[in-house]
Amino acid sequence: MLRFLARRLLVAVPTLLLVITLAFFMMRAAPGGPFDTDRRLSPEIEKNVLARYGLDRPLGEQYVTYVAGVARGDLGPSLKYRDKTVLQILKENYLVSLVLGLSAMVIGSLAGVGLGVLAALKRDGALDRGAMALAVLGVCIPTFVTAPLLVLLFASTLGWLPSAGWNGGALANLILPVLVLALPQVAVISRLTRAGMIESLRSNHVRTARAKGLSGSRIVLRHAMRPAVLPVVSYLGPATAALITGSLVVERIFNLPGLGKFFVLSALQRDYTVVMGMVIIYAALILLLNLIADLVQAALDPRVKLS
Repeated sequence: MLRFLARRLLVAVPTLLLVITLAFFMMRAAPGGPFDTDRRLSPEIEKNVLARYGLDRPLGEQYVTYVAGVARGDLGPSLKYRDKTVLQILKENYLVSLVLGLSAMVIGSLAGVGLGVLAALKRDGALDRGAMALAVLGVCIPTFVTAPLLVLLFASTLGWLPSAGWNGGALANLILPVLVLALPQVAVISRLTRAGMIESLRSNHVRTARAKGLSGSRIVLRHAMRPAVLPVVSYLGPATAALITGSLVVERIFNLPGLGKFFVLSALQRDYTVVMGMVIIYAALILLLNLIADLVQAALDPRVKLS
């Protein structure tokens, strides 16, 4: 186990460095700059502003300085939000995306796995066809379509739920955005679970369990389920990272102050440091969650050895 963790750490560090390097130079290569506004600054003021943030230095020196700051845990100041650092912006807005993302993933995982198992057990039946038809719709219909439709139905027409706003994380304000984020996850996870369960039910160890006269529920829960959810575990790592770091469409439609909103606004405004901070957080989450997924897979599948 320790050798496995050490090896993954040795891979994670250069991977993060590569991500930082690519993002840094791609942001600098994009046209425009953080201080290109409709009202042009005088040359003296622009020179002072660039010097204040170190943007007047050679690009290589800027890169080395930035990487050194990241190594110390300093993501730098925001170039557009005055008197705020990138860490402060992330701390102020991460909770919204964290609550929405984790809630949507938990609901999507539970509903998707349950639906996939039922579809596999009733293969080629009406339940299977109906569940997979809904799964295809969930994959094909984007969130910018489902979100307005749900708002129109539950907020505007029925008046059951608020149409937008965070309101301190009130349950009523969470239902619609979490549902919009969870629906695509239910679709993907149910399809993965169905395929894995069908393959698992055909395996030799399940046939042996049936030959021993075990009940159907025990066969599914103790023998077929564990290998069936392995593809789902692999999928959950990057999917959870994407949800936690924010969904621009959902946050914009429901007017939520999450990380996705700041990421896109900062990219449009060429706020290099905020964009870089978001990229680093996203990459680190993917590496961490993939590591957790590997550990869970090893716990579920005795054939997987961590060494």
